[in-house]
Amino acid sequence: MLSWLNGWISGVLTPLALMGCGVGFLWYLRGGPLFHLPAVFRAMLRRERTDGISPFRALTLALAGTLGVGNIVGVASAIAMGGAGAIFWMWVSALVAMILKYAEIVLAVKHRRTDEQGIPYGGATYYIRDVFDRCRAPRAGRVLAAVFALLCIMDALSTGCVIQVNAVAKAFEGVFGLPVWVCGVVLTVVCLFLVGRGVSSLSFLTERLVPLMTGGYLLLSAAVLILRAEAIPQALTGIFQDAFTPQSVAGGALGFLLNRGVRYGTMRGLLSNEAGCGTAPIAHAASDTKSPAEQGFWGLFEVFVDTILLCTVTALVILVEPQVIESFAGDGVMMTIAAYAAVLGQGAACFLAVAVLLFGFATVICWSHYGAECIRYLTRRPAAQTVYHIAVCLSVLCGSLLAPDSLWDAADFAIGTMTLINLSVLFLARREIKEETEIYFGG
Repeated sequence: MLSWLNGWISGVLTPLALMGCGVGFLWYLRGGPLFHLPAVFRAMLRRERTDGISPFRALTLALAGTLGVGNIVGVASAIAMGGAGAIFWMWVSALVAMILKYAEIVLAVKHRRTDEQGIPYGGATYYIRDVFDRCRAPRAGRVLAAVFALLCIMDALSTGCVIQVNAVAKAFEGVFGLPVWVCGVVLTVVCLFLVGRGVSSLSFLTERLVPLMTGGYLLLSAAVLILRAEAIPQALTGIFQDAFTPQSVAGGALGFLLNRGVRYGTMRGLLSNEAGCGTAPIAHAASDTKSPAEQGFWGLFEVFVDTILLCTVTALVILVEPQVIESFAGDGVMMTIAAYAAVLGQGAACFLAVAVLLFGFATVICWSHYGAECIRYLTRRPAAQTVYHIAVCLSVLCGSLLAPDSLWDAADFAIGTMTLINLSVLFLARREIKEETEIYFGG
């Protein structure tokens, strides 16, 4: 039943909604920040001293949530299930979703709240309520915000914990022969100390961890692609040739919409960059920026780094070593590791295993924060946060022991439904987003 439902939510409705809303917002905002890139770059390069969470720190916290399994297992999974053409649809979904990431961050910063210590917080749940209050439908707003919060908590425990830790455990078992339960116990103990530390402490950690792990991963990928440069043209040709080949059903518009490449490329791209689904605004709302539009610029950069840059190099490394796709079709993390090791040797496999650990751990920390913020929206009782923190630690432990195959369907369903809710609210708030954009650019 869930697979059938996902066939429509993930295979038809979500890709259509992302493409339609992305193109619609590009037209409605007249290109928005994408047509003012010099001003965007100047704003991002301007660094102001602050005692709070800087826009860059908020970005690294959001990137910690996206630079994980989506860049390694998600890309490998997309290629294995949707063919090389899935990468084309990851690019398309990322390009149109950039403007959606900008729009949702603008809305989150404008509708955020401030706690007793003066620290800002917010996210989709708050602007969902505010937008529906303004539309004189407060009950509908509260129901949708609560549904969104529950789905986000479910996604935090599945995508943010189980799937991430399973990838880490498989990597260490496959490369070092370490029993999966050992990896699970170690990560669980670490999470006991870090989960619930608060956004300031978590963003302090990600500000140092994210640039380090991103730079190391790019250097390793560049080494592989330089050594296998002769295979890159063929890999790129395969991406474009396979992009429009329906594999699920034949012919017509329905065949295109149910194309496995479209489905897996769009959904794995969404899982990677989270644009349009309403989760990253939780991190960006904590920034001490005074301009919603300027914080939205960092959202554009977030999608570019995550999907256009990191997912692309991962995909090319796999496609220049096509034999690993068939050999590891059911194990995305080992497919990626094997592709790097085939060119650079066993040392690269060890490096990749550590990279998977850093990527996965950063994502667990970030998503635990997303879930905690949704718990705070639903109830202010301290006991609820305690129960949630215990659930996160148990999910981390279970992630090392359980096969997450069925959880991909649950994750796709949750993130797809969250996206449909969030995009509906962005559409209702389109004038507000346009006003903020015009105020900044003087349109």
